Amino acid sequence: MIKILIDSASDIDLKEAEEKGIYLLPIEVSFGEDTYLDGVNLNHNEFFEKLIENDELPKTSQINPYRFEEEFEKLTADGSSVICITLSSKLSSTYNNAVTAAKKFKNKVFVVDSLNACIGERILCDLAIRLVEEGKLSASEIKEKLDQKKETIELLAVVGTLKYLKKGGRISSVVAFTGEMLSIKPVVSIVNGQVKMVGKARGSKKGNNLLVEKIEACGGIDFNYPYVTGYSGLSDDFLKKYLEDSAALWQHNTDSVPIYQIGSTIGTHVGPGAIAVAFFSKRVKK
Repeated sequence: MIKILIDSASDIDLKEAEEKGIYLLPIEVSFGEDTYLDGVNLNHNEFFEKLIENDELPKTSQINPYRFEEEFEKLTADGSSVICITLSSKLSSTYNNAVTAAKKFKNKVFVVDSLNACIGERILCDLAIRLVEEGKLSASEIKEKLDQKKETIELLAVVGTLKYLKKGGRISSVVAFTGEMLSIKPVVSIVNGQVKMVGKARGSKKGNNLLVEKIEACGGIDFNYPYVTGYSGLSDDFLKKYLEDSAALWQHNTDSVPIYQIGSTIGTHVGPGAIAVAFFSKRVKK
């Protein structure tokens, strides 16, 4: 049997993991002295309620090697192999900690650096689930396939407010103030495993249009592979408006577009009001 283990930076919570038949290792999220397990005793709505209420940004803790080792021990006890998918190694030491723990489980545990996070990590997990269910590949072959396909993942997002980027020190107060005054909507992406700004527009409508342009510029969506959309905050109204505005991207390719709520890992930095798209592009990255 091949089992899939993923961290909660994918925004997959415990309930969804159980429904998908996979295993979740939650990241710890702290608001002041209160610490929670992401997706276990802190759901995404609760996270954003606390984020909005608190002046200070929450802190997230990497998953240490001991926690990975414990989980690997349990999952391999029946002779199963494990494919472990983690948050980008450029954003956290979680991947390196998983690799350290996996050394005790040679040829049993295969660790995949998603080079992504949030819904970008989620679609890599969805592909892993598909490959396991097809039953044609071994665990090592699935790891090889995931490492190959992750190079074509695109995650693009329009940020609704600059407040949280300023709080996290990613932009200055002057840039944030000027941006809010001019209604600047940055478009961010994960490039080579790191969060990068790839464009900016004035106003939500132009932000949505720029998102569509960025999708087309990277070769478009390969609908043969998993694709999802996401929103941060307590309402998906902005995302629904985007899907209406970009109907031409979807209407002749799919009957429905999966929508998920973004959680703490990326939500901490973008705050509420962001919308995102993750997909495997038709163009192979170089």
